[in-house]
Amino acid sequence: MEVSVLNIKGQETGRKVTLNEAIFGIEPNDHVLYLDVKQYLANQRQGTAKSKERSEISGSTRKLGRQKGGGGARHGDINSPLLRGGGRVFGPTPRDYGFKLNKKVKALARKSALSYKAQENAIVVVEDFTMEAPKTKEFINIAKNLKVDGKKTLFVMSGTNNNVYLSARNLQGTEVMEASLVNTYKVLNADALVITEKALETIDGILNK
Repeated sequence: MEVSVLNIKGQETGRKVTLNEAIFGIEPNDHVLYLDVKQYLANQRQGTAKSKERSEISGSTRKLGRQKGGGGARHGDINSPLLRGGGRVFGPTPRDYGFKLNKKVKALARKSALSYKAQENAIVVVEDFTMEAPKTKEFINIAKNLKVDGKKTLFVMSGTNNNVYLSARNLQGTEVMEASLVNTYKVLNADALVITEKALETIDGILNK
């Protein structure tokens, strides 16, 4: 699949790049997409929820009533879960929600996500660009020229470009990311992908091993 390379003014440069069929042209696997997105969202969870159990409640441990003949359950002390203000039974405790996925599964998920975007013609390839200073207005003009303004857009750069990142930081629905950090969730969450030429080579080198 060939895609024309545009400049930041939205004009064709006369060059074309071929999207690697092994990355952008595979049959997407929905199940591995689900697994990778699930892992990404699980890793975002703090896992800090905590409730006090019976042993952690501040209260007397004196036995409230006799063992038998009370006409009800045996409560024990005032920290019993059966009483108001008592501990909680099987409450949440701090934990890590993350889980492991094999590298090949994650790679297949990224290829599947990129293939979906290629099928939707949602990939724009732009020549490598930089910004001399952080200018949000200038970045908005670039998005308009590339006809991705008003869409959730992921700009994929070849490396760290602080001025581009700072220019896009305040724009809702726009995100700038290094090619080496691109993940399945970010690709699927975007309506359009704007990828620089060098970033395309980086993605090709990572996923085409």
